[in-house]
Amino acid sequence: MKFNPKSFLNFIILFLLEVLIVLFFKTGFIRYIFGDFLVVIMLYYFLKSFINAKPIFIATGVLLFAFVIEFLQMTNLLAFLNLEHNKLAHLILGNTFEVTDLIAYSFGILCVLFIEKKR
Repeated sequence: MKFNPKSFLNFIILFLLEVLIVLFFKTGFIRYIFGDFLVVIMLYYFLKSFINAKPIFIATGVLLFAFVIEFLQMTNLLAFLNLEHNKLAHLILGNTFEVTDLIAYSFGILCVLFIEKKR
């Protein structure tokens, strides 16, 4: 483990962008597709801030995590966790399975791997 300030700065910028999307876009492509595209990139840079590993390993872990969360939305996870009325839990964990989310996550990870390869 080694702190990477450049990756952490990327994480902060993407986090703030995600917050702006949540605040200003209630529906549509930017909120549902672009937000999901960015969230995996944001998580990648968060992990890369603390973990010194090859990009493919971090990216694969993030993609698997995102897929697991998405597939858990097919269950009644929020009710099981007694969080069905918690707005933050709905925002973070979601509550509706969408194949388009899986596609957005995949493109986000492909994008970050492309960026990392160019460096």
